[in-house]
Amino acid sequence: MDSSIATPAPALTASDTTALRRLYLLRFAFAAVWAALLLASAHTLNPLSTTLLVIYPAFDVACAVVDARSAKAKRGPVRGLYTNIVFSSLTAAGLVAAAASGIPAVLRVWGAWAVTAGLVQLIVGVLRRGMAGQWPMIASGGISTLAGASFMVQAGKSDASLSSLAGYAFLGGVFFLVSALRLGQAAKASGN
Repeated sequence: MDSSIATPAPALTASDTTALRRLYLLRFAFAAVWAALLLASAHTLNPLSTTLLVIYPAFDVACAVVDARSAKAKRGPVRGLYTNIVFSSLTAAGLVAAAASGIPAVLRVWGAWAVTAGLVQLIVGVLRRGMAGQWPMIASGGISTLAGASFMVQAGKSDASLSSLAGYAFLGGVFFLVSALRLGQAAKASGN
């Protein structure tokens, strides 16, 4: 294993923790609103649901870019975040194409993304495990991987719907909220 990947990240400063906490809170808020909007149109692919499907991985790209810029300056290796940027960008493009083929195709693309993004999140969380708030990210990565596989299975069923994607996004948002709260508690405990 490349030692630049396996080396734990150095301790975060107060400004690092604050920035990561804000990013996690933003991700929670976005996921909650996005899930509610998708749930309202989960049984059909229409302009709203298609736009929402593409926006979600695009938002993930933007968050990973913000996180990578911060991490590059302060916390060492960020290959996992760069990998996530690539996978999420490809997913946004893939969802545009999949939407023309129907809900099963969307579920397959989303499922593949959930598996890969989950594995990346799991790895990044493990590398950051020394800092507060990463155990929920590790759990979220594992759950995302399993959920992605279930989306691919669901794609083969006749009653396939996008509602499971709304639940997936909301649960992921809850994990970001828990991580943000843990980061806040750690900052208070350290006097930052």
